[in-house]
Amino acid sequence: MSVQDLYLKKLGTAEDAIDQVKNGDFIIVPTGVGEPPTLLTALSAQRRRFHDVKVGQILAVRKFGYIDPETVEHVRHVAFFFGTATRVGGQSGWIDFIPSYFSEMPSLIERGQIPADVVFSMASPMDQHGYFSLSLGADYTMAAVAKARAVVLEVNPNVPFANGNCHVHISQVTALVESSEPVMEVGLPKIGPVQVAIGKYVADMIEDGSTLQIGYGGIPDAVVMQLTHKHDLGIHTEMIGDGILTLIESGVVTNRKKTYLPGKSVATFALGSKKLYQFMERNPALEIHPVDFTNDPYLAARNDKLMAINATLQIDLLGQCGSESLGHVPYSGTGGQADFVRAANRSRGGKAFIVLPSTAQNDRITRIVPTLAPGTHMSTSKNDINYVVTEFGVAQLRGKSAKQRAQEMITIAHPDFRAELTAAAKQMHIL
Repeated sequence: MSVQDLYLKKLGTAEDAIDQVKNGDFIIVPTGVGEPPTLLTALSAQRRRFHDVKVGQILAVRKFGYIDPETVEHVRHVAFFFGTATRVGGQSGWIDFIPSYFSEMPSLIERGQIPADVVFSMASPMDQHGYFSLSLGADYTMAAVAKARAVVLEVNPNVPFANGNCHVHISQVTALVESSEPVMEVGLPKIGPVQVAIGKYVADMIEDGSTLQIGYGGIPDAVVMQLTHKHDLGIHTEMIGDGILTLIESGVVTNRKKTYLPGKSVATFALGSKKLYQFMERNPALEIHPVDFTNDPYLAARNDKLMAINATLQIDLLGQCGSESLGHVPYSGTGGQADFVRAANRSRGGKAFIVLPSTAQNDRITRIVPTLAPGTHMSTSKNDINYVVTEFGVAQLRGKSAKQRAQEMITIAHPDFRAELTAAAKQMHIL
C-alpha cells in the first residue's frame, strides 16, 4: 500500500480519532502551540464519557474545555510546567503536577515513569516519502510516539515541515485528522526600562562568536534586542521565538563559529508568530530535535562560549534560585533552566546568567532574599549559579565563599533593601 493510500485509510474525523482513547489512558501533548486544537476540543466535548484519562503537557497555551474542575474524574490535566491556562488549577489542586528536568522527560517516558498510552500532536502535511514533521514541539513527544499504543496527528498546512529529528512516518500513525486554521501566534513579552537595563549588562558580557540559549520572558528578550551589533552568534536553545528570528534576519546569527553543529540553529520547540513558522519551513539552517538532545548539558556544552540566559522569581544570598513557585504556591515549572546553566558552566568560555528585577510589587518586595520563602521549589542550586544580574549590576558567584556571595548579592539588590539584607546576613553568620 502506498503512503498516500495509508494516509487516506487513517484519515477521519476528530470524533472518530477520540475513539483511540480508553479509560485510564495517559495522553501526551507537545509543548505550547504543538497542542492540537481540533483533537483537544473534541476530547473536551466527549470528556464525560471517559474515566481517569490524563492529558500531560509541559505548557498549555489554551484553556480547552477539559481543563475543568468539575470533570477531573473524567479527564484531568497533568502539567509538567504551568502557564496561564493551567496555573489557577495547579494552585487550587485540581490540576496535577509532575516535576522534572526538561532534558530528562524523554527518558522518563522511555522507562515508563511517565506513561504514554496515546499521543495527540499537531503535524505538518505529509511529504512524498510518508513523513510528517512535529516541528512545533519535538520535545518529549518523539519519545512518546515510540512508546504509545496510539499516535493521533492533527495535520495542518500551516505547520512547517522542519528539519531535524522531528519526523514521524505514516506507518507509525494510528489516526489522522485535518485542520486548516492558522497556528496560534504568541507575541513577545513586554519590555520596560528595568528589563532593558538588565539586558544591557548581559549583552555587554556576550562576545562575538558566542552560542545563545535564551529562555522565555521580558528580560531574555531585552537581551536579544541589544545584541544586534554582535557578530557570528550561534543558536542552541530549547525555544525558538521571534526574538531569535530577529537576530537571524539581521545577520547577527550565522552559526559559523559554533563548535557543535556549525551552520545550524537548534531548538526543541517553537513559540512565536506566523512569520517564524514560515521561516521554519524546510530551512536547512534550522533543526528541531527532541529535548534530550537540545537540553542535554553534555551535548549543549560542546558549544564553546555557550551563553545561557534564564529568569528567576527569587534568589537567596547564597545563589539558590526559586524560579517556579511563590513560596509553596506553584507558578511555572522546572523547565530547562538547570539543564542550560550546567551546560554553560561546562562549556569552554561559557557563561550562565540568571536574570531578575531586584524587586516586585512596585518596589515593595525584594526578590533577593536572605533565604528562600518557606516552601519555595528550588529550581537551580547554589553550586550551579554563576552570574546573577539585576538592573543594579552583576554578581559573579562561582568559586566565591558564602561571605563573598552575600556581599555580591547585596550589591545588586535594590538600595532600599540592602541594609536589611546586610543585617539578616550578619544574623545568619554569613557576614
